[in-house]
Amino acid sequence: MAYFLGLDLGTSALKGLVFDQTGGLQATASSDYPLSSPKPGFSEQEPEHWQEAADIVIRKLIQQLPQLKQELIGISFSGQMHSLVLLDELNHVVRPAILWNDVRTTKQCQQIMTSFGDQVKSITKNIALEGFTLPKVLWVQEHEPENWQKVRHLMLPKDYLAFWLTGNYSMDYSDAAGTLLLDIENKCWSEAIMEKFAIDPDVLPPLFDSTAHVGKMRTELQEAFGFEQEITIYAGGADNACAALGSGIIAEGIGMVSIGTSGVFLSFEEAQNVDYQGDLHLFRHAVTDKLYSMGVTLAAGNSLSWYRDTFEPHQEFHELLAEISEVKPGSEGLLFTPYIVGERTPYIDSQIRGSFIGIDTRHRAKHFSRAVLEGITFSLKDSQMIMEERAHRNFSHIISVGGGAKNDDWLQMQADIFNAEMLTLTTEQGPGMGAAMLVAIGSGIYPDASSCVKSFVKYGKAIKPIPENVQKYQQIYDIYRTVYSQTAPICHALAKIESE
Repeated sequence: MAYFLGLDLGTSALKGLVFDQTGGLQATASSDYPLSSPKPGFSEQEPEHWQEAADIVIRKLIQQLPQLKQELIGISFSGQMHSLVLLDELNHVVRPAILWNDVRTTKQCQQIMTSFGDQVKSITKNIALEGFTLPKVLWVQEHEPENWQKVRHLMLPKDYLAFWLTGNYSMDYSDAAGTLLLDIENKCWSEAIMEKFAIDPDVLPPLFDSTAHVGKMRTELQEAFGFEQEITIYAGGADNACAALGSGIIAEGIGMVSIGTSGVFLSFEEAQNVDYQGDLHLFRHAVTDKLYSMGVTLAAGNSLSWYRDTFEPHQEFHELLAEISEVKPGSEGLLFTPYIVGERTPYIDSQIRGSFIGIDTRHRAKHFSRAVLEGITFSLKDSQMIMEERAHRNFSHIISVGGGAKNDDWLQMQADIFNAEMLTLTTEQGPGMGAAMLVAIGSGIYPDASSCVKSFVKYGKAIKPIPENVQKYQQIYDIYRTVYSQTAPICHALAKIESE
């Protein structure tokens, strides 16, 4: 039996998943690591902690499945996007990694867009935001020039693990697309961007398809783990790209909505010339030569958690949502906007804040609970509408993962608001499953992504939209779309007073 190992390098933990060649999950293990915030807005990690976690996870998995010592085919990765890892000429870490959720780089983002914004949008199909890698590079150049002088290699988190395992430098196209350094159409590092921002091309690693092998496990590690055969290491992909693959998002007409702390609406993109002018993220897929677009709601599940913790702190989520089916679509005139930490899509606005609108005396907790779910879903629909209006997408099915897939009433709400059949995964394993699938494809055991998805990805029943609910929600959504323009001046004025 052949086995495939996917390592999912997240923000708080590394998770390993082993699948067999039929697509069955055989073993899982995880290891946590700390996150540091030395100053407000800073978010950093030590790359050595990822390496230590990977060592622990691989050993745990071998303990669970001793046959991996003879039958593991290879290892691949999914990784947190954008986070900056810098090595010197001896391959020592220069400074802690600056993570994707670090927001110190507002000034650098403004600098990029003011001095080179049109070119960056044309080359990368994205705009500079604090999460991306290029602004982090500019911050190091400005604030830690002595560290920048030491840099000989620049990489992303999962690529640091690939380097540890193989001794080779690498980065796949899906992760490279999130650096703001990739010429997305020509699949190469942008000479224009590197020249403009004084980045030596030699510090950037070679680029690979996600299914490409980037080396063999180093002999000393192979012996330390007890593997009796060579272990091939595959390039892997960005976490969202791997999550899309693991959800079967490999053809147009199928979208994915993922609701965690933040929320993502993601679409497969077949055409190579699609361009959202930075209003959506556009990245290379883990599926070779394909793209995906995505919009982000900053506080999706976070809005629900805030609401519960503030108003019903002693209730579990299933208790909080137990009565929402008693409330008609539209929450009897109550609207919620989930802008409690600012917003990303379609409004790049750090100062906008959330609101309940339409409160009256008949509203009870169940109305507010339903309104929060509707508001989160309306915000995600904003991304869907950009895809439909700009690229003429027509979503026949949308895969729901994360918190939004765990409540039947919320799933029906999504079907009605998105006006599409909603599907859930019978076993939701996240980006790590997509990483393991990259091994299955890259090794040739599966000839392509389509055949691999048929074996690995299983869906539950379809939740169909209810026509009368679709019609009502469209009317309410049209009103929802006006709330931002009405409340933004108020929120900005309040923010100005708070900052004085």
